[in-house]
Amino acid sequence: MSDDEQPEPPKPGHEAPQKWTPRDPTADRPAPAPAAAAGAPRQGPGTPGDPAKPGKRPKRTGWRRFVPRWRIVLGLFLLAALLLIGGFITGYTLVSIPAANAGATAQSNVFLYADGTQLASDGEINRENVQLAQVPLNVQRAVLAAEDRDFYSERAVDPKAMVRAAWNTLTGKGTQGGSTITQQYVKNYYLGQEQTVTRKVKEFFIAIKLNREETKEDILAGYLNTSYFGRNAYGIQAASQAYYSKDVEKLTTAEGAYLASLLNSPSAYDVIAHPENKPRALARWNYVLDGMVKKKWLGAAERAATTFPVPGKVKPRAGLAGQRGYLVEAVKDYLTSNKIIEENTLATGGYRITTTIEKDKQDAFVKAVDDKVNSKLSTDRKADRNVRVGGASIDPSTGKVLAMYGGIDYTKQYVNNATRHDFQVGSTFKPFVFTSAVVNESTTQDGRTITPNTVYDGTNKRYVQGWKGTPYNPANEDDTSYGQITVRTATDKSVNAVYAQMAVDVGPSKVKQTAIDLGIPADTPDMPNGPSIALGTATASVLDMTQAYATLAGHGRHGTYTMVESVIKDGEKTELPSQDTKQAVSREAADTTTSMLQSVVEGGTGTAAQASGRPAAGKTGTAEQDKAAWFAGYTPDLATVVALMGADPETAVQQPLYGALGFTRMNGGGPPAQIWAQYTKGALQGSEAKDFDLELQDGASVPVEPPPPNPSQPQPPGSNQGQTQGQDQGQTQGQNQGQNQGTTGGRNQGQTQGQNQGQAQGQTQGTTQGQTQGQNQGQTQGSTQGQNQGTTQGQTQGQTQGGATDAGTNTGGTDNGGTTAGTAGTTTGLADRPRGSRSP
Repeated sequence: MSDDEQPEPPKPGHEAPQKWTPRDPTADRPAPAPAAAAGAPRQGPGTPGDPAKPGKRPKRTGWRRFVPRWRIVLGLFLLAALLLIGGFITGYTLVSIPAANAGATAQSNVFLYADGTQLASDGEINRENVQLAQVPLNVQRAVLAAEDRDFYSERAVDPKAMVRAAWNTLTGKGTQGGSTITQQYVKNYYLGQEQTVTRKVKEFFIAIKLNREETKEDILAGYLNTSYFGRNAYGIQAASQAYYSKDVEKLTTAEGAYLASLLNSPSAYDVIAHPENKPRALARWNYVLDGMVKKKWLGAAERAATTFPVPGKVKPRAGLAGQRGYLVEAVKDYLTSNKIIEENTLATGGYRITTTIEKDKQDAFVKAVDDKVNSKLSTDRKADRNVRVGGASIDPSTGKVLAMYGGIDYTKQYVNNATRHDFQVGSTFKPFVFTSAVVNESTTQDGRTITPNTVYDGTNKRYVQGWKGTPYNPANEDDTSYGQITVRTATDKSVNAVYAQMAVDVGPSKVKQTAIDLGIPADTPDMPNGPSIALGTATASVLDMTQAYATLAGHGRHGTYTMVESVIKDGEKTELPSQDTKQAVSREAADTTTSMLQSVVEGGTGTAAQASGRPAAGKTGTAEQDKAAWFAGYTPDLATVVALMGADPETAVQQPLYGALGFTRMNGGGPPAQIWAQYTKGALQGSEAKDFDLELQDGASVPVEPPPPNPSQPQPPGSNQGQTQGQDQGQTQGQNQGQNQGTTGGRNQGQTQGQNQGQAQGQTQGTTQGQTQGQNQGQTQGSTQGQNQGTTQGQTQGQTQGGATDAGTNTGGTDNGGTTAGTAGTTTGLADRPRGSRSP
């Protein structure tokens, strides 16, 4: 372009493009601030006056860091409220009131033997609906006092009660009910008894809707007509007939309160079916009546005059006659008590239950009882009307109940004698004492290890030594004294004096724990922390005792018994608890006990059990005043317990069995052992007989004969010094001379010399010195120094000097002469032991 040429001006809308030039980075920067004075704080980002960035909230420190800001809390609360409201609206919209459930016309349950053949069916459901006006007002109020006292004033659901019930359940205070009567009616009539979250949610919304659509009176009437009261009775009218044989209109306030009590747990509060639960039933009945007084529905005077209305006998359905009803009820109790199926759920029916009961063994049990007892009952003997029989049989290797005898007929005697807990077990408890002694490696008062060969004093009414409680001196049966006797022989003869002393030597609390380990329930009544525990004051059931003896038969291994093989409903199996076994007591403890119980059958009080034709171990027992007689025994493959019980057929009050079946006295070695033998023989027919495979405690296998019985008079706690010194000195000198001469002279010479010289010198010197020194010193010191010194010195010297007893016997055992001589000296010293004057 020449210098004369000028550029054309840009056309409108087409400005000339700008040329890019570098930006001066300092052009827009503000002028720097004046230099800060020396030592002035430097301003930084986020500080006041910093023009570069706005100020920030200082960070939280300490515990404040973990506390959410109120905006977050409010936001979460609003979110939760929105979710709850939304969920409530959704649930209320979606859940509708359904038609009545199938449980309103429940099915029957079918029970099968182990081989699959039918045992019984529990029949049709017993229900008869009534109008609310037919139910007396006080009966209605009794139900409200028991289940929902604010029914008429409250809403359909009680969130506070539901939360409280859930909390109590989670914290181990037991499963608690938080449902109102409206919710319970919804569960009974519209839904079911399943314990699921889905069912609870539906129940919640249906109850709210139902409360808006029906009156409180209609809801209460529906609840009364659908609730289960036990005895297969659904509804208040059926319950009134089942328990009091009258229509609901005729129920009294007391009767209504009892029926209301049953709603909480029908089986637990039926005082006829379970007499041992009467205290619990009375407590619940009183709770109901007291609630009526608090709500001013019942006057205090009328309340005070109200007495407990004992319900009538059960009227079982014909389909449960004979043993079938006992077995069905026992299986139901097993399922509900082990929380396999909830009681109300089981009552709705539809279950196919295969039991562990073997039909051939069950038939053998019935035949044995019929042959040995029922066929011999006579109307000419008044005592025969009181006779009851209970029995149970368990396979020790599996814990399965193979047979059970509950009574003569379920339709005639409703209470199951095999599962009741109100008769003393007597001396069948004694083996648990010895088992505990071996488990705990216990010793006698003078330090000797307790084995079957340990010698005890079996003197009748002998005071127990070492017991700090009330002086205790039990009588032996028929007031027989046995003197010095081994534990094995004391077991054969069931000597109370020996076992009461052994219980103290072991420790009563340890004895109780061993019984529990073997299978006796921990809540069994009357297991005292004292020497009387050995005599069988406990009221365990026949089934409980069978469990414990099955543990002994199983070499000390124990697993909870079972009566059920499988439970199926609508093709689905119900999960059953595992039967895991554990070593409850050591094998040597169980096996050593078994060896002693074999001796009871071979030559003790249980010889009638030999008729089984099998190697057997067992123990007889008799309750106080002969109100029950027991035989508990086992072979290597079958444990069975049989009990005869005395109870008035009208009042159920326990009665002695004196004169029953023609026996002056009833004991376990009679009909109970005879039933046991016949049943065991029949139950095991066709199987090979097995011998016991035992691992015994050290020192248990060598039999030791104690001195001949030489009874003495019982002494109170703290035996006197004269008795101790006379006895010990006679024992020591007779034993030492016999032992020394027997050892020195060799076997032959020791046998002759030891016998002759040991006997002569032991008898003469033991008698003379024992009598003279014991009487003189015992009388003088016993009178002068009193009980305390006599107790202390007598025990101390007896333990010190009496140590020669075992030495003389055991060492002399090498040469028969020494044994004989030592024994002679011992016997003489005991027979002639003097007694100082000492008060108990």
